[in-house]
Amino acid sequence: QVQLVESGGGLVQAGGSLRLSCAASGSIASINAMGWYRQAPGKQRDLVARITSGGSTTYADSVKGRFTISGDNAKNTVYLQMNSLKPDDTAVYYCNAFLTPNGRGTSLFRYWGQGTQVTVSS
Repeated sequence: QVQLVESGGGLVQAGGSLRLSCAASGSIASINAMGWYRQAPGKQRDLVARITSGGSTTYADSVKGRFTISGDNAKNTVYLQMNSLKPDDTAVYYCNAFLTPNGRGTSLFRYWGQGTQVTVSS
């Protein structure tokens, strides 16, 4: 059983900062990539940032220069440092991982966390 557990969401004023964390646990052979998506009410879930096990990063244009994703491979944990937050960043943030569970050869499976609310007030 694989779980992604997120923490760090909350309420912050515009211009403020938050740091999200997501730890993957369970019977994991390897992790290919981890990342963060977000979903605002009435909108689709969109990629915010992701990082591969090799350290390559991808960011949505809307967060470039403000958000930084980093990872700790030894802890199977990914972090999202969010600075200069705007009201438009308000959403539920979901952790995402592409990984291979133990005993599943080289097959990759996608897992989601339960989501953490980020609210930015103006």
